[in-house]
Parts: sequence; structure tokens; C-alpha cells
Amino acid sequence: MKSPANLALLLEGFFTRRLMAQRHASPHTIGSYRDAFRLLLSFAEKRLKRPPSKLAFEDLGASLITSFLDELENKRANGARSRNLRLAAIRSFFRYAALEAPEHSALIQRVLSIPRKRHTRPLIDFLVRPEIEALLAAPSRHTWIGQRDHAFLLLAVQTGLRLSELTGLRQQDVVLGTGAHVRCLGKGRKERATPLTKPTARAIAAWIQRYGQDRSAFLFPSSRGGRLSADAAQSLVTRHFTAAKKACRSLAAKRVTPHVLRHTAAMELLQSGVDRALIAIWLGHESVETTQIYLDANLALKEEILGKTRPIQSRPGRYRPGDRLLNFLKGL
Repeated sequence: MKSPANLALLLEGFFTRRLMAQRHASPHTIGSYRDAFRLLLSFAEKRLKRPPSKLAFEDLGASLITSFLDELENKRANGARSRNLRLAAIRSFFRYAALEAPEHSALIQRVLSIPRKRHTRPLIDFLVRPEIEALLAAPSRHTWIGQRDHAFLLLAVQTGLRLSELTGLRQQDVVLGTGAHVRCLGKGRKERATPLTKPTARAIAAWIQRYGQDRSAFLFPSSRGGRLSADAAQSLVTRHFTAAKKACRSLAAKRVTPHVLRHTAAMELLQSGVDRALIAIWLGHESVETTQIYLDANLALKEEILGKTRPIQSRPGRYRPGDRLLNFLKGL
């Protein structure tokens, strides 16, 4: 690569050919990768004193990228998760560059060898049954918005769909009656169908009847009839969570988001004895190992395991201090 413009050509090819045309990446993924490279190119511009359009591919070496990742943590106060997400975008681009610019294989391998940062994985949050009931009782079903919100929350807790999957549903994606289920296009553009319980199916049917049947309409539209935004969905959950805290005090110690409702659905399945391989299929996970987080957080399951063990018998005895001279030497 002799021309600095090749970096721009590679980036354009990465977004248009690799992400959009070949992988059919979701708008969320494209937006996340776009933001990562906007930050990286701005950093390179300040460091190298050249505008992004004048940068060469070889300017994006491992040392510059490592410095960029350090700045994200130190100056932008990004956590390890955010840092790793930016690195994932960069790695994806360099794997594409390995095919398009093999003459830079040494540089590419050095960048690909930059390790992800390890971080503490806290236990996931989820709701127990009394908290679920309090949350579902919070919306007033006498209003248009309240009935929509109740149906949204009930579907989220029962199916465990991702937020993007919920907001992207249209009426035509719901099949009611015998074998009621909902179809969605999930992560990695994988289509899957999730069965509905009778209460959920009834709530969805009642909501569609009130809103008006239109197969092409969004199942949970905004007040203007368009797709519900992620911020609006988060506001919806927060509003009813705040109201539910008055009826269920244990909610005061929790922070509820749409993703917590997904965790709640998974924990309901796990506590009902469903195998984690089936839970992975239900949630649309690529790997069974992803469901490990639910086993880690399931205290009830661990208490059940503890109940099957024999407790260690320990008899209390009288305290006898050790030798005074040995204690003195031990304390040095």
C-alpha cells in the first residue's frame, strides 16, 4: 500500500462490503463500529498532526492503538467493557485488512495480538416472582399507553427477547390462537420463534384489538406510530419500575432495565428446571457457555445443592492460647 488514501478505501470497504453486504450487520453493530473508528481517527489526528483522510494504513500500528485504548480508560473514563468493545471493532477491521492488504500482515498480526482487558464480572440482576407481579401491575390498562406498556413488559419477561427484538416486532410477527408464538430476527440476523403463554397471548391480542389490527404496524409503536426508540423503551421500564417500588420494597435495592427483564426470563426458566442448553436456544445465544451467568447468580440452586451435602460437624472447644515466646516470634 503506497498511497495514504488506501486506509480510507479499506475502511469504506469494511463498512459497505464486509459489514453491510456480506455480514448484513445490524444498525446497532454498524453504529457501534462507526463510533469506535471516529474516536480512533480523532485520536490519530491529534497524535500524528494529520487529518484522517491523509493517514496511511501503517499509521494505525499496535502502539498507537494501545495508546488510544489507554486514553479511553484514563481520560474518557471508559470501563474495561467499553474498551473491549472498541478493540473488538478494531480487530474486526484488521481481520478484513488481512485479506485485502496481506503485505501488511506483520503489522496486522501485532494489532490482532493486543489482548482484551480482563474485568470483574458482577452477578446479574433479575427479578423474583413478587417483583415481577408488582412491575406488571404498575401500568394502568385503562389508558392506551398503559395497555401497551403492560403488554410490552409481560412479553419481555415471558420471552426474554432483546430490546432491539422487542421494538422491532410488527403485528405480523405474532401468531395467536393454537400454538401462539412470536417470531423475531435476532442477533446475527438469526430468525427464531418463541412460544407464548396463554396470559401473554391474551394480553397481546387485547392490545392489538385496542390499537387496531394492521399487520405491517409495529407491535409496540410510539405515540406517533413509529418504532419505539431504545431510550423510550428504557423510560417506559423506569417509569413503571419507580411506581412498582411502592408496592414491593425489595425493588428499591435493584436497578431494572430492559436487559434485566431478559435475565429474569432466563432465571424463571432455570429455576423451573430447564436445561441451560435449552435456555441458550430460547434466548438465541450462540454458545451454551453464555448461560453460565445464570447459574452463577442462581442462589436458590446453590442452596438446593447445599441441602444435599452433609454439614461439617464442628464442636466448639475452649480457647487455649499458644506459647508466649512462639507468639512473640510469630508476630515479628
